[in-house]
Amino acid sequence: MSTPTLYLPFRKSRRLWRSKEVKDTGVEETPEVRLEGDEKLEPEHVSETSLDAVTGNSSTRRRREAPPLVRDLAPEERARLEKVLVAKIDLHLLPMLIIMYLMNYLDRNNIAAARLAGLEEELNLTGTQYLTAVSILFVGYILMQVPSNLFLNKIGKPALYLPTVMIIWGVISTATAAAESFGGLVAIRFFLGFVEAAYFPGCLFFLSSWYTRKELGFRTAILYSGSLMSGAFSGLITAGITGGMDGKKGLRAWRWLFIIEGAITIVIALVAYFILPNFPRTTSWLTENERQLAIWRLDEDIGEDDWVGRHEQSFWHGMKLAFTDIKMWVLMALLFCFVASGTVTNLFPTVVQTLGYSNIVSLLLTVPPYVLGVITTFVNSWHADKTGERYFHVTLPLYFAVVAFIIAAATTETAPRYLAMMLMIPVVAMSVNCTTAFIAICAATVLRFILVHLNKKLDRGEVVEGAVAIGEAIPGEAAKKGFRFVL
Repeated sequence: MSTPTLYLPFRKSRRLWRSKEVKDTGVEETPEVRLEGDEKLEPEHVSETSLDAVTGNSSTRRRREAPPLVRDLAPEERARLEKVLVAKIDLHLLPMLIIMYLMNYLDRNNIAAARLAGLEEELNLTGTQYLTAVSILFVGYILMQVPSNLFLNKIGKPALYLPTVMIIWGVISTATAAAESFGGLVAIRFFLGFVEAAYFPGCLFFLSSWYTRKELGFRTAILYSGSLMSGAFSGLITAGITGGMDGKKGLRAWRWLFIIEGAITIVIALVAYFILPNFPRTTSWLTENERQLAIWRLDEDIGEDDWVGRHEQSFWHGMKLAFTDIKMWVLMALLFCFVASGTVTNLFPTVVQTLGYSNIVSLLLTVPPYVLGVITTFVNSWHADKTGERYFHVTLPLYFAVVAFIIAAATTETAPRYLAMMLMIPVVAMSVNCTTAFIAICAATVLRFILVHLNKKLDRGEVVEGAVAIGEAIPGEAAKKGFRFVL
């Protein structure tokens, strides 16, 4: 009997798996599938859903099956191999990503420490000029975030893209030492934000292509700890430079600060070229068994594979999915409050200086709040992943933020004010005032109501955009329970 050939007048599906076609004769046949231009797809990678879309046959839908090397594993053996795999991924990804993000945040926020090292005085900044130089960075940051992630998704080369942008922002950060006026400083800060915008959202996209949902929260917190550690290192580095290099070679301490930190950034980026991988499907240090397991466990978790190829990625399709998803807009409002109120880090050394200590002591006093922030971030995120709960792990720290700012505003005593400063950094939002903390709590609450409603629809077997319908995309125990949004 001849093998039927199907011609698909549309781009290759992103999710392709094994299927069988059963004829009236009772003989199973594996259909041959071709795209326009006679590009042939191997039968073992054809999804039954894709065939249904062409043949109009939607009466028979089978679940996707795991690849043979994964399917044949006993549950105990798979659990053991997956534990080894995750540890291997952690070792190859997280140390370098954390160091890179530490430098990303350090190069962005070292202007706060540079202010105490003579920047404002030497450039004759007056009025709101310093604050303008701080905030202009976020104009470039906003403009570049979305286009950068779309471009990264298209090329699928984070191991090349992320270190390259790091070298560029390292050069720009170093150039800050050459600023001679307010206008020059503003121009440098704008382009610094424009280039730095590629890193953090790119990292989140990168991590989501390696880790399941239950693993992602803690890994994201580990990544974010880089920004908190940068605050501690910034105070220590600036204190050392201010105390030992001010006036060396005719340069003020703040210029040495940008030169040294920018040079370190460039060196780290060069090392990253040799360490960072791309995606599970294209990584050489994974064995074939590990590669198949790494790919399948992501598909099993959310019904979505990692990056497949640049021809399967569409700019406009991704944008449409984002802009038509109400959850994205609620999360955007939530994140807006987090980031806007988080600008307390740009002024933190100055805030601490109001306690009345010298510049060097004030810089050293900025270290303990960031160290506490790293610890509380780890504990909060680890517990969120362990319990599978998200809402209270987001909102409870915001209540502490409200308390911290009430204390800071209600007293002039040194000890209570420093206690409030210790609480400002560790809270997840780092909210600078009660209003933004309250808005963030409201946004998180709205999002929780939306996700609860969507989960109830999934319980009834209704299809929800952005989720996986019960039994259609994920096998085994996951199919029995069905995809659910994490609350």
